[in-house]
Amino acid sequence: MTLASTADRQGPPGTAGLVPLTVPPQRGRRLARLRGLAGLAPFTVYTAVFLGVPTVAVIVGAFQTPKGGFTFDNVKTITSGVYAHGFTESLELAVVTSVVPGILGVLLAYTVHTSRGTFLRRIVSTASGVFANFGGVPLAFLFISTLSSTGLVTVWLQSLGVALTQRWLYSFTGVAIVYMYFQIPLMVLLVTPALNGLRPAWREASQNLGAKSWQFWRHIGVPVLAPTVLGCTLLLFGFGLSAYATAQALTNGTVPLTSIQIGNLLNGNVVAGGQNVAKALGLGLMVVIAVALIIYTILQRRASRWLSR
Repeated sequence: MTLASTADRQGPPGTAGLVPLTVPPQRGRRLARLRGLAGLAPFTVYTAVFLGVPTVAVIVGAFQTPKGGFTFDNVKTITSGVYAHGFTESLELAVVTSVVPGILGVLLAYTVHTSRGTFLRRIVSTASGVFANFGGVPLAFLFISTLSSTGLVTVWLQSLGVALTQRWLYSFTGVAIVYMYFQIPLMVLLVTPALNGLRPAWREASQNLGAKSWQFWRHIGVPVLAPTVLGCTLLLFGFGLSAYATAQALTNGTVPLTSIQIGNLLNGNVVAGGQNVAKALGLGLMVVIAVALIIYTILQRRASRWLSR
């Protein structure tokens, strides 16, 4: 026993007197942490350059005069007149284009989710991915070439004796309908994983306990899906609030949205030297979207507790 223990302590032949190299546990944890931080370095640099620097520039510029001095006049300017009206129009548009697509998107996603065949799911999923990424100037051109006074559908209906008015296309209603074109498919894509997260065992257990279908949705389905649905609706709210190219190309600035007002100020189409007012408007949008993102994060954390089980 003594010889064996001595041999074990000496190690293999040729290693006598050598001390094994071991990394202390604390140092190993530090090295692992540094490797993890090194992996985040590219993303951190990218975020700082393309998100952090513009954000700081907008915040600083919102409280500057054209000569570089400090002032609150820019913030006071955007809280009255046409700029306050622009905020109202933008918020109304964001609410309409988030609530309506949110409801319709959930209903469509649930219909596809409960369908028996996989062919319909693939078609809807593929079409939603295409339509959700189709926006901007091409989308505005699509509606103009289809529903304007010389559009394809308008001319075809006129040949049948049906007259249509096109004023709605260049108004608040037209912008809202065009936004819903890509907001509804986007909602389908966002809420489908949550529907897939509903366990069939939950419904079977409720049926075994004598619960009806509406009771399952009242006590299980809706509470589980509500955080995800509300969070996705908030994302649509942010998209509807900040979208610019589609509304500008469709209405040419006739609808007083804040994003269009910012573009006009930066281009000098309204008043010269209005860049700081534009930054104050951008700061206002940033505050609204920041609040929406905070609420979205809280809702997603609550939803993940159910969907990860």
